[in-house]
Amino acid sequence: MTWTTKYLDKNGLDNPRLAAEMLLAHVIGVPRLRLYTDRDRPANDLERAMFRNLVERAAAHEPVDYLVGYAPFFSLQLKVDATVLIPRPSTETLVEHVIQHARRSPEFHAPVVADIGTGSGAIAVALARHVPHCRVVATDVSPDALKVAAANADALNVADRIEFRAGDLFAPLKTEKFRYVISNPPYISEDEWSRVPANVREYEPPLALRGGLDGLQFVRPLIKSARDHLEYPGQLVVEIADSQKTAALQLAENATGLANPHVIADHEGLPRTLIANSV
Repeated sequence: MTWTTKYLDKNGLDNPRLAAEMLLAHVIGVPRLRLYTDRDRPANDLERAMFRNLVERAAAHEPVDYLVGYAPFFSLQLKVDATVLIPRPSTETLVEHVIQHARRSPEFHAPVVADIGTGSGAIAVALARHVPHCRVVATDVSPDALKVAAANADALNVADRIEFRAGDLFAPLKTEKFRYVISNPPYISEDEWSRVPANVREYEPPLALRGGLDGLQFVRPLIKSARDHLEYPGQLVVEIADSQKTAALQLAENATGLANPHVIADHEGLPRTLIANSV
C-alpha cells in the first residue's frame, strides 16, 4: 500500500492513497477497512499479478472507478463503466440541496422529480434513497447509460420509485410537470476541453461532458424550457461549471416562468449549482 501510494502520487493521480486502497480491496474482494484490520493477510501470486496490472493502468490515468467497477457517491456505492460519467463530489451539493429543501418545504414533501441526463443514475438513486416519498422520472439519450442506472436502482432497492426513459433532454417527459427538474448536464466548453485532465478526456464519455462552444449547449434549453415542466411551487436545480455562474444567472433571470435565480457553492466553495423557482 505504501509503495503503491507513492508510485501513483509520482504519476500524478489525485488521492493516490484512496486509489491504492480501492484497487487492492477490489483485487482481494474485501471492504477497504479490511485492509487495515487484516494487515497480515498474505496475497497470493494471482492477486499480486492482478494488482500490479491494475496499478499500471491507473498510473497511465485509466480511471480507478472504471477499473474497480464502482464509484462512491453520497454514501452509496454505484456501478460505473465507460458508458457513464463518474459521479463527482460537486454533484452531491445538488443532491443535498434537494433533500434539505424537500424536508423543510411542506409542498415538496412527496415530490415527483425529473432527472434529466441521469447517466449512472447517481442523482435519481440518491434522492430515492433519502427522500422517502419521492418518485423520479430519469431520462438519458444513451441506452447504455440507462442500463447502468437501472442496475444501480435495482442494487440499491429503489427501482420501484424510479422510471427510466430514453430520449434527449425534455422529450421523454412530453407535457408532464414535476416538483423538481434536476440535471447535471454536459457543460465543458470547447476552450476548456483541452485543459481537462487526460484521465477524464481520454476515458469518460464525451457525450456526458462536452457542452458545445460556450459550454451552455444543454444548460440553455434546460433553463428556457423548465417552465413547461415545473409545477407551482417547483424548482429547477442544475449543475454548472463555476466559470458559468454569471451566464447561467443571466439566462435564468431572462427566462419566462422562473424567479429568484441564485447559485450555491460546492464542497470546494465554487459556484456550481444553479437554483430557480417556478412562478
